[in-house]
Amino acid sequence: MLISSTESTAPATASGPHGRIAASARVVDSPVMPNDRFDAWFAARRRRGVFQVTRIPFAQLSNWSFDPRTGSLAHDSGRFFSVEGLRVEADEQIGSWEQPILVQREIGILGILVREFDGVLHFLMQAKLEPGNTGAVRLSPTVQATRSNYTGVHRGRTIPYIEHFVPPRTGRLLVDSLQSERSAWFLRKRNRHMVVETKGGVPEHEDFCWLTLGQLRALMHRDNILSMEACSVLACLPGGPADDGGRALHELGEVTSLLCEIKARYEVAQHRIPLARTASWRRLDDEISRPDGKFFKVIAAEVHAESREILHWSQPLLAPAPGGHAVLLTRRFHGVRHVLLHARVEAGALDVAEFGPTVQCTPDNYRDLPAERRPRFLEYALSAPVERVLYDAVLSEEGARFHHAEVRYRIIEVGDELAEVPDEFVWVTADQIGRLLRNSYYLNMQARTFVALLHSLD
Repeated sequence: MLISSTESTAPATASGPHGRIAASARVVDSPVMPNDRFDAWFAARRRRGVFQVTRIPFAQLSNWSFDPRTGSLAHDSGRFFSVEGLRVEADEQIGSWEQPILVQREIGILGILVREFDGVLHFLMQAKLEPGNTGAVRLSPTVQATRSNYTGVHRGRTIPYIEHFVPPRTGRLLVDSLQSERSAWFLRKRNRHMVVETKGGVPEHEDFCWLTLGQLRALMHRDNILSMEACSVLACLPGGPADDGGRALHELGEVTSLLCEIKARYEVAQHRIPLARTASWRRLDDEISRPDGKFFKVIAAEVHAESREILHWSQPLLAPAPGGHAVLLTRRFHGVRHVLLHARVEAGALDVAEFGPTVQCTPDNYRDLPAERRPRFLEYALSAPVERVLYDAVLSEEGARFHHAEVRYRIIEVGDELAEVPDEFVWVTADQIGRLLRNSYYLNMQARTFVALLHSLD
């Protein structure tokens, strides 16, 4: 089925970027891609988009090899990414450790193309196949590609619609910002988040469809439909919730000052080291892992696909321990909804720390630790009564680098018992989060995902 060029009959109700985006959010069904037709289209994409992913020994990787001197695993071209060793040094509270880390100097593009149909903005979304995802297909940005991808290093098919996001593009930029990647697994990795509006016609492609923001926000409440990359870009859209009217618990300057304080306090040092010398990690024939099985492992996979830029390849994948949780606690102060962010230090962060959600972890990684050394608010979140859960769905990390990396996202309403919080946590309004997102490197990937999910509750 091809994407429709039928014009929507929904009335145009607003002008200006904020108003037009808000108007699109109110349109929860569209004749361009009706909801019932979307379900059939997406199911067809999943039936067609079958990957055969087979774990193989590292020795069977094609065009990937371990450096005999450092033990780092890299592609023969020097592009894509490499698996290297990292030593993180901080004070006693944070601790010091060593781990494998993905190193990719390229800045990727996460871009969504938008277009008006009868006065209503629609977003061009891709049913994207990725080998690491269960079910293979996720609804993803129009373009999700590294420079190696779109400049043809892999010698595969051309990336559809890439011309709208690289010079000389002709559309109107609604979003253009650099944001961090997953800093627990990538070293200082960044992606360019872009939303580009086009006025002209767009060629149809069977793996792409146009949806309103209202349709997308409804789909966020279903397990493993939207990718985290799509949520991250949508979080950066201008507009959003109404102004907090000055009734925020903290001034925005206080919020940014807290993050500066955490950065100055811990002074985390990152040292790239030979992968072969990472303490507590072992290299076996088919995986790099810890003996206790915690955190993640690096595996090798052979992939056969029917619908990708290339149809057969092999590559390393990072496979996290199962059972990831991300929780955002929320409550009202002075009648205004606030959410609890955590100034979070991560191994590969560009500048020590960013704001993350209240809880971001895999609980089993901390099962042997005393309560005081487990992530703050983890037990509180896990024991929350169901009537306080405002959002609960499973989302996937991107499947191009990560294998079966699923995270359960929950938004939980709390009461007065959490008015006072430790100094690395802060209550902020949705309006303040929107202002933070006008800049780079304030919110991590998981927090940006929660921003999109929070908007879906409106």
